[in-house]
Amino acid sequence: MSSKIEITKICEFCGNTFTAQKTTTRYCSHTCNSKAYKQGKKEFKMVGMNYAIMKEIERISDDYEKIKDKEFLSVSETAFLLSVGRTTVYRYLHDGTLKAVQTNGKTFIRRSDIDEMFDNAEEYEYRAKPTKEAKPLTEFYTVAEIKEKFKIKESWLYKIARENNIPKTLIKGKSYFSKSHIDKYFEKKGFKQEEETKEWYTVNDILEQYGLTPGAVYSFVSEKEITKKKEGRTVLYLKQEFDIAKGYEKPQEAEYYTTEEAMQKYNLTRDALYHYVKYHNIPKIKDGRYIKISKPDLDKLFNPQILQ
Repeated sequence: MSSKIEITKICEFCGNTFTAQKTTTRYCSHTCNSKAYKQGKKEFKMVGMNYAIMKEIERISDDYEKIKDKEFLSVSETAFLLSVGRTTVYRYLHDGTLKAVQTNGKTFIRRSDIDEMFDNAEEYEYRAKPTKEAKPLTEFYTVAEIKEKFKIKESWLYKIARENNIPKTLIKGKSYFSKSHIDKYFEKKGFKQEEETKEWYTVNDILEQYGLTPGAVYSFVSEKEITKKKEGRTVLYLKQEFDIAKGYEKPQEAEYYTTEEAMQKYNLTRDALYHYVKYHNIPKIKDGRYIKISKPDLDKLFNPQILQ
C-alpha cells in the first residue's frame, strides 16, 4: 500500500513555495536544480582561484621577507627583487650595468649596487620600434602559368590558395595569384626551380620504358631509395638514379643497337630478337618511338668469350 506525503517547502534557489513529496527535496523544479548546480560549480571555481592567488601572494611575501634585509644577494634573489629573469641579470652584469663579485663559483651582488643602478640611470627615452610597411604585391601568376609550372589541376590550385590564404586578385574577370606566395608554398613542398632542368620519370614512364608492373615499380624504388618528388598529385622519380639502379646509366648512342641494327648484324627476325632480349634479360631502352638494345650485352650473348 503506497501513500503520498505532501510537504510545503521553500525552493532554495528561487525562493518560491512549492509542495514536495520528499523531505530531502530542495528545489521546486528541474530548472532551479540545474541553475543551482551551475552556480555552485562557478562559486567553487572562484574559491579555488582565490585560494591559489592567496597562496602565491603568501609565497612571494615569504621570499621577500628572506631577502629584504640581506646586504648581498645571489643572481636568483636579484632576479626576484627586480622581477626579471636570471638571463636578464647576467646581461646586466656582462654589460657593466650592475656590479658583482665572483668567488668559488658563486656570484654575489651588493644591494647598494642595485640601488645605485637606479640612482645613476640615464633619462628614459621612448624608442618606438620601426614598423615595416607592407610591400604591395606587383607580381602575379595566371592560373595557366601555375598549372604549367607546378603540374597541378585548377581545382587543386584553388584548394591550396584557400587553405593557405594565398592572395588573389581579379583582372578583367581572370584570377591572378601572388607569385611570391605561390613560389614559397611549393618551395616548402620540395619543388625547386633548378630541379626543372633535371629529368624525372612518372610511374607510367617507367612502366612503358621497362615493362614492369606498378607493384614492381613501387617495390624497386622503395628498395633502392630512389629520389622522388611530388608535383600536385603526381609522384616523380629521378631518371638518372633509376637508370643506374637498373644496371646502366644515361644511354649513349655508341652503347646501343637499334632493333634494325641488331636484326641485320645477327641475322634475326624481330620476334626472334625480342625473344632473346626477354629470355636473357638484356637491358633495353625506349628512345622516342624506337627501342634500343644494350650493345655489350647482346654482343656477349652471341659472341661469348672463351676462357683459356
